[in-house]
Amino acid sequence: MSNLKDPRVLFAAERTLLAWNRTSLSLIAFGFVVERAGKLTLAISPGIISPGQLVGMLWLGLAFIVLGAITSAHSARQYAVVLRTLTPDEFPPGYTAKWGLLVNLAVALLGLILALALWLWRLY
Repeated sequence: MSNLKDPRVLFAAERTLLAWNRTSLSLIAFGFVVERAGKLTLAISPGIISPGQLVGMLWLGLAFIVLGAITSAHSARQYAVVLRTLTPDEFPPGYTAKWGLLVNLAVALLGLILALALWLWRLY
């Protein structure tokens, strides 16, 4: 439990959450690019990539997307733990500290939906 009674503790935790948010979004975006690169290669030069390589790129891309979603969810959980340790004096008046938490949870959910959609539509 923090006894500093200083809002900078909250803002430091929020900056950490935002850094993890950027990391998770980057992982999700990279996974999408990896998965789509196989489809693009197949469309441009059909004989250059084998079906096994295409499946491998699908699973590698999905792994990055799921890793990004897990990272986002875990960082939201960690931030919630930190928020519970803060005293009311460490929150500026009228400041809503849970917005970042909701955004990270939304990123985690949307990342999982993206991974599921790519997996279900893998035949197209």
